[in-house]
Amino acid sequence: MKLLILLSRVPYPLEKGDKLRAFNQLRILSQFHEIYLVALNADRLHPQAIEKLQPFCKEIHIINLNIFSKIRFLLRFLWKGLPLQCGYFYSKKAAKDIRWLIQSIQPDHIYCQLVRVAEYVKEVPIKKTIDYQDVFSKGIFRRYQKAPFYLKPFLKLEYLRLSRYERAIFPYFDHKTIITAVDRDLIPHTENEKIHVIANGVDFDQYQYKGEKKEFDLIFSGNMNYPPNIEAAEYLAKQIFPQLKKKFPHLTLVLCGANPSPKVLTLRKKDIIVTGWVNSMAAYYAKSKIFIAPMHLGTGLQNKLLEAMAMKLPCITSSLAGKPLEGIENGKDILICSTATGYIEAVKLLLTNPEAYCEMAENGYRFVTENYNWEAITYKLNDLISQ
Repeated sequence: MKLLILLSRVPYPLEKGDKLRAFNQLRILSQFHEIYLVALNADRLHPQAIEKLQPFCKEIHIINLNIFSKIRFLLRFLWKGLPLQCGYFYSKKAAKDIRWLIQSIQPDHIYCQLVRVAEYVKEVPIKKTIDYQDVFSKGIFRRYQKAPFYLKPFLKLEYLRLSRYERAIFPYFDHKTIITAVDRDLIPHTENEKIHVIANGVDFDQYQYKGEKKEFDLIFSGNMNYPPNIEAAEYLAKQIFPQLKKKFPHLTLVLCGANPSPKVLTLRKKDIIVTGWVNSMAAYYAKSKIFIAPMHLGTGLQNKLLEAMAMKLPCITSSLAGKPLEGIENGKDILICSTATGYIEAVKLLLTNPEAYCEMAENGYRFVTENYNWEAITYKLNDLISQ
């Protein structure tokens, strides 16, 4: 069938979780449908984006958003009581272009990723699926709880608006999907049990253990301009790493990921490497001994954990990031911590006990290969939208 996929960003390069999810779903859904990709774009288009996406798409339509339209519609959405998260990705011209494309293509189904794009198609009388992906409102609320006083009013307002909006758009879509059952239960709607859990997966061809020589002790990865990752990087570098250095003087830490914020850049030292964009995250996983992700903010499934486990890195994380991994066993497949002391002891265990290290590496690898395969997961999505 003709499947129109509407995204808030061009799904390449794959430095953000929503892009990674969209890219792999495009890749697999193209085996069954004619894909008409419509992607909003607020940044400079990557020179290889079209080339990378073309094999999976019948047509690709990039709709550029300019700074003036973003400011105008941020103010309009603020006045209308809608989330600024949605206003940032909205423009009247884009709405007109999307309506024209729908009329021209006459798709059998529309698949939308994230509530950011719901305003464009919620009234369109065609079968539709919305991928909530994460619970944006809960993510904003967690940021609100830890924010400085001058940001709290803004974040509280956005939390309330997102919560209302996530509830309001629910009946407009025939199917609803989300990454984890934990997030599904947090969607503020009385029928949230009707949301289908479609998890993320791992590209096992790219993230493949090859037994390479280790150069770094600890690694944390992700988009380093994303507030939950910034908070985790600071916590790791300031609360955990200095205490570990007392026991392991030669310890090294890699903060690996695109767009490091000024806060992350200030963490750089002789033994703390801030990489910025890297061509291959897998290469850095291969050179590291332990993956550590002390996540305290955000929602959803942490792709970084899945990728690290696929490369046989023992993983240490928080209950917030570990809970969405359904069926995982703390102490066997992963180490879940809640305090700085807990993280420190977990690292000590893995660095000083080779048997525990190897056992956790193998268990984590087995868990992710059995549960997070992109193909098997996306086939479930295909079955849903094909109804």
